[in-house]
Amino acid sequence: MREGAVDPTDTDALARLAGSEPADITGRSKELWLLPDGLCLVRLIPSLRSFTYDRDELVDETGPLRLDFYERAAAELTKAGVECAFRERVGENMYVARYCPAPPFEVIVKNVANGSTTRKYPGLFPDGQPLPRPVVKFDYRVDPEDQPIGEDYLRALDLPVDAMRAQALTVNDVLRSWLAPLEIWDFCVIFGLDAAGGLSLISEVSQDCMRIRHPDGSRLDKDLFRDGVSGAEIVAQWKRAFDGI
Repeated sequence: MREGAVDPTDTDALARLAGSEPADITGRSKELWLLPDGLCLVRLIPSLRSFTYDRDELVDETGPLRLDFYERAAAELTKAGVECAFRERVGENMYVARYCPAPPFEVIVKNVANGSTTRKYPGLFPDGQPLPRPVVKFDYRVDPEDQPIGEDYLRALDLPVDAMRAQALTVNDVLRSWLAPLEIWDFCVIFGLDAAGGLSLISEVSQDCMRIRHPDGSRLDKDLFRDGVSGAEIVAQWKRAFDGI
């Protein structure tokens, strides 16, 4: 921890920190430096990864695009009363956030049967069929592929499963209303717990962690990467998600 060493409001000092010191935490798609007062500096890694399709690449422009989307999404969610870790953008691909340790699982909301739903549960729903109501599930985050986890395992750890489910559905309502007429087929989020036990949305909200469809049916998300589309085309299609925002 760099107690008192870096002013979280000094963008030049934050840039120097990210350029000169190794990150305290490095994940699949971001690096994180701990700051004073319970904050952290986050730099996005422009990585796109799909275990299912055995593809892992860097596409530089996707980092800033993810942050463009996340910055706007966090503002909408905050207005709706969802506590978000995001605090302020401080660069093309960096932002300051409230630091909450990440649990080893994510919460997924599905509005349409697709992806793992039709792959792992064949015959349950036709691919692409809207679900009668949003489905919430929990995945254990582990390499090389995240795995579904029964909710009672999480309850055995005294985690607020029901509160996380309710908050994920609120996020779903906010995003669907904000992005209409774009369609959100599914997304994943991670909730952290603050010192008082309150929930905070600590993961980014962007095309990298959701499936979005244009009214004309075209894909505006990481499914393009899964399908082998070039980096330039991915960037061009991701930008279309901003047309109606």
